[in-house]
Amino acid sequence: ADSYVNQRLGTAILLGRDDIIKENARNAGIELNKQGIEIINARLSRRNGVYTDYLYERMQRKGFLFRDCQRLINNDRNHFAACMVALGDADGIVTGVTRNYSTALDDIRRVIDAKPGHRVIGVSIVLARGRTVIVADTAVHDMPNAEQIADIAEEAAGFARRMGYEPRLAMLAYSTFGHPQGERSERVQEAVRILDKRRVDFEYDGEMAADVALNARAMAQYPFIRLTGPANVLIMPAFHSASISTKMLQELGGSMVIGPLLVGLDKPVQIVSLNAKDSDIVNMAAIAAYTAGA
Repeated sequence: ADSYVNQRLGTAILLGRDDIIKENARNAGIELNKQGIEIINARLSRRNGVYTDYLYERMQRKGFLFRDCQRLINNDRNHFAACMVALGDADGIVTGVTRNYSTALDDIRRVIDAKPGHRVIGVSIVLARGRTVIVADTAVHDMPNAEQIADIAEEAAGFARRMGYEPRLAMLAYSTFGHPQGERSERVQEAVRILDKRRVDFEYDGEMAADVALNARAMAQYPFIRLTGPANVLIMPAFHSASISTKMLQELGGSMVIGPLLVGLDKPVQIVSLNAKDSDIVNMAAIAAYTAGA
């Protein structure tokens, strides 16, 4: 919060008990009594009742009693923050430092929906050897079916364009254009056919191995390929392959990996990892703020 405000990125709102937050800040040598930093105790907030009513309206037919929603608003920062953003009392959320990614995302999605006509996915940006490559889905879908892979491709292509890149999208698999054949590669092939039917307005092809997607010489062995050059958007066949590959790149060095960034929600939300550094949190907050102002 201190770094965010010092860089004049906006107002930082910290959720929790005032005394505990200030004590932690003092122990870290940080002064929070400055313009641009607000501390809100969810249990004492005057908006508590409004948020409880809002959450109950959304969850009453999903097994939640009113008192369940009241307890979540009083005691859970994610639900309180999501209601703040949903009702216009804040512009965005950065969370995840104190709980795992999937739990934080489940909390948020009880309150904030996907944009109409969109699918929520995670994208990671890999910067290496002067190249920028966008990888998806690195956060949400464990083993997507063909329809979901096609949706992920469209979301990732849209993200690439918002970042200023014209997407050349490769649908990855362990096989390349039918060799070797297998059930998982067939899902990717079907996703390509779905994109054909949708007549999307970006370059795409698949299924192909990662070396074919990224290496012009390897790609030249397939003169029928639709891509005009090495891919700058990679669609992974499953979450585990996406997560493993991006984290390996990050730890082995030589590459910078940003993300995963959440794409497709109706409000700006970013979730950091449990071991996130303060710079990671500030970067995610800046992205959320940029998205809110876009």
